[in-house]
Amino acid sequence: MAAARVRFEPIAVIHLPCRFYEQRPGSKVFPEDTVYFYAQTDDFAEFSNFAPYGVAVDGLWWPTVEHCFQAQKFDDPGYRERIRQARRPKDAKVLGMTRQLPLRPDWETGKNGVMLDAVRIKFQTHAKLARLLLSTGERMIVENAPADFYWGCGSDGSGLNKLGQTLMKVREELQRQNPPAAAKDRFV
Repeated sequence: MAAARVRFEPIAVIHLPCRFYEQRPGSKVFPEDTVYFYAQTDDFAEFSNFAPYGVAVDGLWWPTVEHCFQAQKFDDPGYRERIRQARRPKDAKVLGMTRQLPLRPDWETGKNGVMLDAVRIKFQTHAKLARLLLSTGERMIVENAPADFYWGCGSDGSGLNKLGQTLMKVREELQRQNPPAAAKDRFV
């Protein structure tokens, strides 16, 4: 019996793949075999921070990486817990976008490390996801988020793709821990 695909909500209604953008100065050209992810119907949708794969961070279980990441923006333990308890990752993101509470003073300098730690834990926790990430080999990974020019590729491909870079870093770590012949055995 084939495993059912996990369904989760996309973070935007409009899906404008950066792989089909009009080439503009400053935009990137991605290799033909690039792994794109974003919407729940995409191949590799499990790479999204909205995918329903929890992580244990700071002694607490977070329903998704999005819940965990958004909560880490704040020093207020009550507000962090409110984000952790959010029903959906989309709700956690909305709570994390508030500026009615101050962000941690070190947020801008520390957010990439927070993301790396949460994503690393996600793939260490869920063997199926580690296998999926390893299956991408050396291919470029791009978060195909048209409205996100920091974590994704943006609508015209000029985004920084920090989440894609994070995934490729975690993949590299997994590859070092699991040489190709042994990868199947470790993640059973």
